[in-house]
Amino acid sequence: MFPDLRNQGGDMELRFFEIYRNPEYLWLLAEGVTLSALVTLAGAILGFAMAACLAVTRYERIPVLHWIAAAYVDFIRNTPLIVQLFFVAFGLPQLLGYVWPFWAHAVLALTLNFSAYFAEILRAGFQTVDAGQHDAARALGLPRFVRFFKIVLPQSIAQMFASLNSQFIFLFLTTGVISEIGVRDLTFAGLYIDSRTFRSFEVFITLTVLYILVSLAFKGLMRLVEKRAFRWKGAR
Repeated sequence: MFPDLRNQGGDMELRFFEIYRNPEYLWLLAEGVTLSALVTLAGAILGFAMAACLAVTRYERIPVLHWIAAAYVDFIRNTPLIVQLFFVAFGLPQLLGYVWPFWAHAVLALTLNFSAYFAEILRAGFQTVDAGQHDAARALGLPRFVRFFKIVLPQSIAQMFASLNSQFIFLFLTTGVISEIGVRDLTFAGLYIDSRTFRSFEVFITLTVLYILVSLAFKGLMRLVEKRAFRWKGAR
């Protein structure tokens, strides 16, 4: 009644050469890796700056603004990235009447997404600073602004750097959704090659390896940044 499929799996032939022998496909993959990495870095840098503002607003409990910041963080963290991406790419241009390239929409969506997650990590880091250090800074007569940027912020970032790094890598691995709006990222390149070669297994194995390599490169870069920026942490 049913066909015998027991020996069919052994007949599968892997044909990676259809990818690496084609200059067009290699260029698409290189372009995709570069764009994915640059869009992620841009979103992370802008998102971190925005996250710092959000975290400070909530930590200092600035009237009214800290409620707005809390609502924003909860909204972003409880909606899928792809929904945020579609809203930024198709909803905002209609509401505000502007035209941007799709990669710019992707950067904006990632910035908004990164900012909410980074803000919560930073806020948790602010709360780890010992109260005695606040008291000592006040006893020295340091202004509130100086206390925060000279004492609280550096220690918080150093304390939570591993969490920020892990969240950054995780969000990089989810950026494949930007291909849904036509951004020629790594996932877009893989889907294009798959549609031409019909070698899905080989294509997605290649994408997996490339995503792993970029993630490892980012981890190495972040480890170097941590060692250079927080030398005092290891000396304590």
